Amino acid sequence: MTIPPEMLDLARRLLAYEAVAGKPSEPAESAAVLVYEKLRYSLCALAGVAGFRLLACRALALARTKAPNLGAVQITADGFLQGPGEPQPQMNEGQDMQGEVILVAQLLGLLCTFIGAALTLRLVQDVWPDAASTIAISETGREG
Repeated sequence: MTIPPEMLDLARRLLAYEAVAGKPSEPAESAAVLVYEKLRYSLCALAGVAGFRLLACRALALARTKAPNLGAVQITADGFLQGPGEPQPQMNEGQDMQGEVILVAQLLGLLCTFIGAALTLRLVQDVWPDAASTIAISETGREG
């Protein structure tokens, strides 16, 4: 499954937003983990834990084909990510970040496929009202 460039762009925007929006008093977490957790929380309310876990597992499987450095990443029974952010000596930071972008983009792309662009956009805007206020996604998964 090819990732639409618009989903990659949206994933990059959300990761960049979370990277600068982190609270200095909290332990530093990967921007991808923060984005994933916010999506997990919202989507579990929409589809339940099992529904979200299936979606996340499929997104991870698709992302691994494009980012092999995600091989150590697992999704727990509760839908949590396990393994990202742990150092992998053979990878550099740029490769790790690209894998994170691909994983988030796959998750958003699958979401758009299953629930439609309008509902996906609404969910993103609800979770990130400041970051996503200017984003529009067409029914084909492309930003408008």
